[in-house]
Amino acid sequence: MRTLLIASLVLGLACGDDDEERSTAPARAEAAAGGERPADDNGRCEGGADREISEYDTSGDDYPDVRKVFLVVGTGRLSRLVLICREADLNGDGTKDIVRYYSDEGRPTREEADRDFDGKMDDVTYFERGRIARIEQDTNANGVIDTKVFYENGRPLRGERDTAGRSSANSWRPDYWEYYEDGRVVRSGQDLDGDGQVDRWDRDMIWHEQQEREEAERRAREEAEQEAAEGEGEDGEDADEAES
Repeated sequence: MRTLLIASLVLGLACGDDDEERSTAPARAEAAAGGERPADDNGRCEGGADREISEYDTSGDDYPDVRKVFLVVGTGRLSRLVLICREADLNGDGTKDIVRYYSDEGRPTREEADRDFDGKMDDVTYFERGRIARIEQDTNANGVIDTKVFYENGRPLRGERDTAGRSSANSWRPDYWEYYEDGRVVRSGQDLDGDGQVDRWDRDMIWHEQQEREEAERRAREEAEQEAAEGEGEDGEDADEAES
């Protein structure tokens, strides 16, 4: 059974972790050494009159590889800085590979990442109320999204994929679907003739058998508890009759 690579989709969250960036510093510094830095670093975090910009060199190669943009909120003593954009160069080639945007309240709203370092963003994560809501990927580098994973309460709920390449920038036409329970694929369906309807379903029989066993055990416990309760009631009645 084919599965969507959920683990690889969530790697974009590394944009918010300086420790992970520092752990790759030696390799990134080596990659950058001796090479020309591009004139355009592909940065997407924009400054402005009401914004402050901070840049950091986390790899030790004397080139800033992390840029943060803060929005100045309020005036005077009540003013404060709110992070609204953060981007990073993950492989040390001088080009920003990942960027995360935040709302004016400092909550993440969207993250874009270039996973194959070809200069094009091929992975987009959307957030709702600060939690992952949807991840979209271009896995074959043709510039069109072909994979989507939908989340609920921060957990993967459903995956969709266009394996036939029928989708466009304005039309999403998946032909393969997966449904998850506890991060595991429990059911998948495939559209074989391109009409948008599932023609064949596959199930994770091991998972379903486990669910059936757990349901049978639950019913057995309930029946045993009910029988025990009825038995206690009968004992009480017998004791009352004996006293009378």
